Amino acid sequence: MENLRVAVIGCGGIANGKHLPSLKQVKDIELVAFCDIIIERAEKAAKEYGIEGARVYEDYKELLEKEKPDVVHVCTPNRSHSFISIAAMEAGCHVLCEKPMAINEAEAKKMLECAQRTGKTLSIGYQSRYRADSQYMKAECEKGTFGEIYFAKAHAIRRRAVPTWGVFLNEEEQGGGPLVDIGTHALDLTLWMMDNYKPKYCVGTKYRKLADQKGATGNSWGDWDPEKFTVEDSCFGFVVMENGATVILESSWALNTLDVIEASTSISGTKAGADMRGGLRINGVENGRQYVLQPSFSAGGAAFFEGAGNAKPEVFEALQFYNAIRTGTKPCVLPEQAYVVSAILDGIYKSANSGQPYYFN
Repeated sequence: MENLRVAVIGCGGIANGKHLPSLKQVKDIELVAFCDIIIERAEKAAKEYGIEGARVYEDYKELLEKEKPDVVHVCTPNRSHSFISIAAMEAGCHVLCEKPMAINEAEAKKMLECAQRTGKTLSIGYQSRYRADSQYMKAECEKGTFGEIYFAKAHAIRRRAVPTWGVFLNEEEQGGGPLVDIGTHALDLTLWMMDNYKPKYCVGTKYRKLADQKGATGNSWGDWDPEKFTVEDSCFGFVVMENGATVILESSWALNTLDVIEASTSISGTKAGADMRGGLRINGVENGRQYVLQPSFSAGGAAFFEGAGNAKPEVFEALQFYNAIRTGTKPCVLPEQAYVVSAILDGIYKSANSGQPYYFN
């Protein structure tokens, strides 16, 4: 089996913190090219992760033309997700793009249409699906444990954890704040559990209530600069699906609350419900009695053997993505699903900006 030739476009935090370390665990691939508008970052990544002779570029178009890689990882700010992914697919590459799929619904739709037109594998980096609790809950959903899931909450709440590095606070580059940064993970998990990708309408609200505070903010990553904080600090959505199901989405980087939970979902069905608070908890009624089931995900048991199943979610993400390419099967995160996530996020922003409900076509 020939090695797949891989290129990474965008060599910043998400590439170095997630994609590149995970790719060390994938067999039969070669990291042949790296691209970043700050060339020193590409050079550093190439030296640490690339094969001997790996090349670096400032222009992704030049990389695609000269290298002709088999696979491209798109790890750039949100604004460029769509046009880089589209260029890569049109150049014959499979693409794993970081979340969210795109900066808005229109750009996400272009990516989906390109994947369908070219036949290339496109997936989006929603690694929370690969956690043990997420996989267990999904298996129970598929078994019918919960019955019809008609109410759910997508949780992405931080008390004081505003990311102060990179372009997270830049609306031009990112398209939004916590909704598209962490809310997107929670919404993806929720829709995946429900297996419901048909939204009818949504109502959204967004706030900049704490972003203008100066100094002594208590932020986990140091005080933010209000002048550079051009996105919301909190955003909330109420989504009604075509079948009548309801999804509440809550996202914040800075909120005066002790109810802190992230990349999490709560679901309620006709037979049972579940949440991810303090571990996965399944609730229902059996033999006339209410019960709570809390599975253990500890694979240990001996000091010298940690057991199987402890790989990080981002490693599982990389492994299954490359397996899908090799076998011609579908990846776990389908572009059709990620498109709906982006469409709902966009709808929540549109509703928040207009003060009116937003109806999906």
